[in-house]
Amino acid sequence: MRNFFEKKEINLSNNFKSKGYIISKVQDIKSLNYIKEITLNNLKKILKLKKSHEINLNNFHKMIDQESLNDVRVNLINLNNKDDNFRYHYFKTAKDLIYILAGNELMMQKSVNLSIQFPNDKSSLLPVHSDVWSGDSPFEINLWLPLVDCYRTKSMYILEEKDNDQFVKYMKKTKLNSSDEIYQRIRKKVKWLNVKYGEFLLFNQSLPHGNIVNKERETRFSMNCRFKSIYSPYGDKKMGEFFLPITARAMTEIGIDYKFPFKE
Repeated sequence: MRNFFEKKEINLSNNFKSKGYIISKVQDIKSLNYIKEITLNNLKKILKLKKSHEINLNNFHKMIDQESLNDVRVNLINLNNKDDNFRYHYFKTAKDLIYILAGNELMMQKSVNLSIQFPNDKSSLLPVHSDVWSGDSPFEINLWLPLVDCYRTKSMYILEEKDNDQFVKYMKKTKLNSSDEIYQRIRKKVKWLNVKYGEFLLFNQSLPHGNIVNKERETRFSMNCRFKSIYSPYGDKKMGEFFLPITARAMTEIGIDYKFPFKE
């Protein structure tokens, strides 16, 4: 069956399907600046610092102790998402590619998540997992946005599509009882993703991914948020509860509101 995509869209889609992810430059630098500025200002509020105080996110582990980290992270997530324009600017950093890969009538996660991982911190680990294994829809795409350069163990890993096919076949024949057993099985195959500040990562969250102890000398600051087509199937996370529509088109709204003129 013939599709009507442009060549650029076809190449981008094929690349995404073959690898399971795309790393690209942020498409609206003003939106990235907005996100970082809001985050830094909210951090200053939480830590009760003067507005003029400069915060180096790479060295954030030198500003607070590890015991305070989760409280700071949760408060920062809440403050960021209270800003009316925060999610809008988050979407704009990768809008065009999300349209190509997920559709242009979209749902967006209600809250943008934040990960902060100190060097040698064992309390902020995300063991190998696939979001679909725990009830997410395979129709969702994840936009991962770093506020610092992320590389090696300061970043995340993913099992590419070509290697995941072999892993799935293995899993169907062999029982692995823990995430550690799964990681040991795939650790030589996973791809560590280097994503610089000013870039974003879009990835297929159904592929196994995660992180390990950050063995670099800097703190990782990264955000993530899921998008999906409005009318694609949902998992456990539903419209209104977890997702909100952000780009419903005119005919969709007209169709939803249509009232049949004749008596039933």
